[in-house]
Amino acid sequence: MFIETETTPNPATLKFLPGRAVMPAGTRDFATPEDAATSPLAQALFDTGEVSGVFFGSDFISVTAAPGADWSQLKPQVVSILLDHFVAQAPLFADGSAAGFAVPPAEEEEAIGDDDPADAEIVEQIKDLIETRVRPAVAGDGGDIRYRGFRDGIVYLTMQGACSGCPSSAATLKQGIEGLLKHYVPEVSEVRAA
Repeated sequence: MFIETETTPNPATLKFLPGRAVMPAGTRDFATPEDAATSPLAQALFDTGEVSGVFFGSDFISVTAAPGADWSQLKPQVVSILLDHFVAQAPLFADGSAAGFAVPPAEEEEAIGDDDPADAEIVEQIKDLIETRVRPAVAGDGGDIRYRGFRDGIVYLTMQGACSGCPSSAATLKQGIEGLLKHYVPEVSEVRAA
């Protein structure tokens, strides 16, 4: 088995491609070692002591190095952990299921509130654009984006994986995503990080 490695726009994060599906559906972000308790693979990566974030995408895993970590030493450790996991065909989640792709309750709480039913058509357009145009591009950079709400012309989004904490994520939100949404959905006036 061969695991490819790609750089991401976030200098602290590398994207690892095992050449097979990682998540059967959805994505999963582990921002802390406590979050990783549900996944033996994520936990093993955090256990290196040099990892500050793990993100499972459809066919990749993004790993964020802790401040001060040296990728030249960390990368072989990460590749070894990933190889051991995939060669053993170990489950991604502690219960052995693939059900871990559901959005954890902590992420649900980040929503800005219920969308106004009068905005249902606008919200559907926004979600469709995020799903078809934005999410594939962000996944290419080792991350994901989550819709958090729409209120008073403002779209609230959360960046995950390599995109979380990336120096260029603010520019991505403002210049890329905001421009796209404003172009196709005139009711959008601004995009903000939630």
